[in-house]
Amino acid sequence: MTVAYVGLGSNLGSRRAMLDQALELLGERVAVVAVSSLRETDPVGPVEQPWFLNGVARIDTDLSAHQLLEHLLEVERVLGRERRERWGPRTIDLDLLLYDEDSIDEPGLTVPHPRLHERRFVLEPLAELHPGLVVPGRGQVSELLAGLD
Repeated sequence: MTVAYVGLGSNLGSRRAMLDQALELLGERVAVVAVSSLRETDPVGPVEQPWFLNGVARIDTDLSAHQLLEHLLEVERVLGRERRERWGPRTIDLDLLLYDEDSIDEPGLTVPHPRLHERRFVLEPLAELHPGLVVPGRGQVSELLAGLD
C-alpha cells in the first residue's frame, strides 16, 4: 500500500456537503485513513470568487499515481466540476499533493504538487495530519509552514 495525500477544496454551493461527497466517492477505490479539519481560506488567483473550504485527506492505495489522479478527476467530473478558467471558482477541487516519497514530473502529473510548499491552506492541514512529513525536494512540512511566517 502507498500513502498519499490529497488536497480538498470547494467554494461553490454547499461546500461541506460537496467535500463529504468527494470523500465518500474517493473511498470507493482507496482507503481514506484521516481527514484534517476544514478551514475557510481566501481564494488564490486573479478571479473574484467566494472563500474556499479546504482540507487534506491521507489515503492508503494500491493505485498507481496515474490511476489515483484519474480517480480524482473522475470524482470531480461526477460532482460537476467544470474547468472554465484557471484558479476560478469550483464545486470541488481534488489535488494529488504527495504520493509516498515519490517525485514525478511527467506530462499531466507532477508530484509533489508544484505549489504545495507555497500554500498555507495545504501546509496547515498536512501539518495537522503529520507534522514530520517530508515533501521530497523541499523539506519537512512543519519547516515549510514556519517559512511562510
